[in-house]
Amino acid sequence: MADMSNGTEIEKSSAARLLPLAAIALAALLGAIFLKDYLSFDALRENREALLTFRDSHYLLTVAAFVATYVVIVGFSLPGATIATLTGGFLFSTFPGALFNVTGATLGATLIFLAARWGLGERLGAKLEESDGKIKAIKDGIDENQWSMLFLIRLVPAVPFFVANLLPAFLEVPLRRFVISTFFGIIPGAVVYTSVGAGLGEVFARGETPNLGIIFEPHILWPILGLAALAALPIALKKLRGGKTL
Repeated sequence: MADMSNGTEIEKSSAARLLPLAAIALAALLGAIFLKDYLSFDALRENREALLTFRDSHYLLTVAAFVATYVVIVGFSLPGATIATLTGGFLFSTFPGALFNVTGATLGATLIFLAARWGLGERLGAKLEESDGKIKAIKDGIDENQWSMLFLIRLVPAVPFFVANLLPAFLEVPLRRFVISTFFGIIPGAVVYTSVGAGLGEVFARGETPNLGIIFEPHILWPILGLAALAALPIALKKLRGGKTL
């Protein structure tokens, strides 16, 4: 009877651990259905004057509300993260707008990271550690080059932001490393999109839409890929030295 009771408690504990991830998944689904029209470029264009007026009257409150909103958007995987970044530039210019954007994105990403690690990360990490063959080799390779891998997945534009938040949680990356690599790793992309947002006044005046593909233009993409190559350099050097730690 005691064993059955313990088993039931373990099952309840495991289910409880999944609640934060389930809440995020539900919020993401509901957000995709009901919020896509409210967190859009058109909504920003229609409300731009009201936003600027409120910012001019209550600057610090606007900053706090903006960062909190950004945290919620990223933390619950709601649509509109790119629009939020543009809004940061529109309201606060490239700087300090980029700082506010990076802060909000990092805090939101940390929420997902903690929910994933608490719900699945520890158990999945233990299973990977106990495995053998190629899976164990891949995990060991990531463990040996955590800083480089963390910066790589942030710098390479092809890696979705949501994926870059989950993978470290499943691979038992320490919280401190995750936060630091996220904050600094997303700065290049954030600065690009924040600068686009800072020029939205002229875009609105011309009745146009911003060029969100600017990050893939050569003069922007190549420097970012150069940073990615720099992040990958320790891994390459370690391979050349036969796997010895630098």
